[in-house]
Amino acid sequence: MGTFLLLTAEASAVGGELAEGGFSLNTNILDTNLINLAIIITVLFVFGRKVVGNTLKTRRENIETAIKSAEQRAKDAAEKLKEAQQNLDRATAEAERIKKAAQDNAQAAKEAILAQAAVDIERLQEAGAADLSAELDKAIAQLRQKVVAQALQKVEAQLKSGIADDAQQVLIERSISQLGGKV
Repeated sequence: MGTFLLLTAEASAVGGELAEGGFSLNTNILDTNLINLAIIITVLFVFGRKVVGNTLKTRRENIETAIKSAEQRAKDAAEKLKEAQQNLDRATAEAERIKKAAQDNAQAAKEAILAQAAVDIERLQEAGAADLSAELDKAIAQLRQKVVAQALQKVEAQLKSGIADDAQQVLIERSISQLGGKV
């Protein structure tokens, strides 16, 4: 920094000497910077306008393309969401239909099983009653046979021991009257 001040002081001294001859050096930093800034701004404005304009135009086109692409993706996503929602609604309706059909089938199967069970129970009861009736008839027949066999044994025993004449006469008359005859 000291060197800069030294050079500035020398330039002032030299400037004073040259001022007499018509050429001078402006050592005022503010004046020289304004001129330099004006020159740079003019150069940038003239030559940089096209570059900056092209850059901004390219940037704008990229942004517009990105926005259009994002809008298209959003539209596609909305359509896919709508389609997925419709598929979900159809699947839910189909699931409800299947569930209702399964409940109806289960109810029908239950009723069919209960009806078949009632038929089977009635058939078994009838078969049991028929078996019981057959066993009862068989038991009655066996009892008759035993009663007849015992009666025959008793009669044979009485016949062997002999029947009295008056009892024999009563027995013959009773047998004839049962046959429909007269004595």
